[in-house]
Amino acid sequence: MSQDIPSRRNLLRGTLALGSSLCLPALFSGCDSKDTGNASRTATPAPAPTPAATVTENAPAAAANKVKKEAVQYQEQAKGDQKCGLCLHFQPESNSCKLVEGQISPNGWCILWTKKA
Repeated sequence: MSQDIPSRRNLLRGTLALGSSLCLPALFSGCDSKDTGNASRTATPAPAPTPAATVTENAPAAAANKVKKEAVQYQEQAKGDQKCGLCLHFQPESNSCKLVEGQISPNGWCILWTKKA
């Protein structure tokens, strides 16, 4: 009555070992890759821009990153003691906001309001 049928545990161990041995070469195949796509990692960093270049080059980008007033529920009236004039993002010299497009009233409010530190 002695049969050579493997136990369930031994069968599962064998299956796990076989599956692992098939996956490991795929995992390690990229380790020694000499792909030229990694050239950006080894490239030297660009020199820091001068302050004048920063103002002129980043100004259009900063304007492009601003959100519309409607998207932040901007309103011309303050919400309690929260008003743009007391917000971290408000720029009083130009009546503008670092995050919202267009002219901003110092007495306005939006959902991005953050108290100045």
